[in-house]
Amino acid sequence: MSKRVVVTGLGAITPIGNNVEEFWNSLKEKKVGIAPITYFDTTDYKAKLAAQVKDFDAKKHMDPKAAKRMEQFCQFAVIAAKEALTDAGIDMEKEDPYRVGVSVGSGIGSLQSIEREHKKLMEKGPGRVNPLLVPLMICNMAAGNVSIQFGLKGKCINVVTACATGTHSIGEAFRSIQYGEADVMVAGGTEASITPIGVAGFTALTALSTSEDPLRASIPFDLERNGFVMGEGAGIVVLESLEHAQARGAKIYAELAGYGATCDAYHITSPAEDGSGAAKAMEMAIADAGMKPEDIDYINAHGTSTHHNDLFETKAIKLALGDHAKKVKINSTKSMIGHLLGAAGGVEFITCIKSIEDNFIHATAGLTKDDPDCDLDYTKNEGVAMDVNCAISNSLGFGGHNATLLVKKFQA
Repeated sequence: MSKRVVVTGLGAITPIGNNVEEFWNSLKEKKVGIAPITYFDTTDYKAKLAAQVKDFDAKKHMDPKAAKRMEQFCQFAVIAAKEALTDAGIDMEKEDPYRVGVSVGSGIGSLQSIEREHKKLMEKGPGRVNPLLVPLMICNMAAGNVSIQFGLKGKCINVVTACATGTHSIGEAFRSIQYGEADVMVAGGTEASITPIGVAGFTALTALSTSEDPLRASIPFDLERNGFVMGEGAGIVVLESLEHAQARGAKIYAELAGYGATCDAYHITSPAEDGSGAAKAMEMAIADAGMKPEDIDYINAHGTSTHHNDLFETKAIKLALGDHAKKVKINSTKSMIGHLLGAAGGVEFITCIKSIEDNFIHATAGLTKDDPDCDLDYTKNEGVAMDVNCAISNSLGFGGHNATLLVKKFQA
């Protein structure tokens, strides 16, 4: 008998707010966090915009010495995890640390440390490379640092599936609790890849928007979309078995009830053109939760603002939901915060939880020109106040990775 899993804590660092409340209020206000890149000179770059985290100082939230030994993707994860654990009211003095685990992924790890140390290697030779380069750079260090900072000694994993990383990380944490491997899992994704090599690489792939208007750059499902905008940040949640949460009198946000994961086995960057892989992940999540397509009120789409993604995801939703696809509300959080890569799924899952809690679905900002091939309800113009009992969050990653989470209002 698998255990029921609930969400009891939320933590976020995003381009439109460095905590969950700020982030959610900004989404409701349609605040776009996209602006010209300030981290480096973009004169020679076709992509000039990104969604950077603003006013971030890790030393204000954690021990300055510890912050110094972490790259930004780890700092984001640790600070978002601290918010989530505090929100959940987890007291590690009262927990068996081997029953509290971590599933926090990063798609890329630290490009900053690679760029910095490669420059030293070329200019000054191998003897000058930082001895901490490897532990600063590798992407599992977000999970490792979260566990070290908070004394979490249970299962500690780093799922890496490119842009589906955050969603898979939460899904695998969900399974760990269902199966009895942990009572509590700190789960989500983190990313900080707005660097010269990151932007140049995605630009060379023709994946990034070259628009210089922040309000017309990340425009999911819009006829004029021409690529995604890089974002950064972290989205971390606390998941618990229902018995554990109830035994300690925790506040329960929602129940995580379904998880589906598939692969297109088609192409390294393009989703399957008929949407079949993503559709199957949605179908599996709905079946896992013991629900039907008609039960879904809202889909937080992967919605990257690339031509292929938005078209094929639309097809996938129609395949998975049938006639109900026309009735469901869909939006893309990326319209305001850009694409957080490995962190996207974590932040978008939090958006689903807040939508359920507040009974509100935010608008897809920037969507003004309808694409006849994207003909579903993408919450154009303004957000909508309505009952949200059941939501699904989709993430699709390079390599053909598809992941879907289904979350619903908690009923004892």
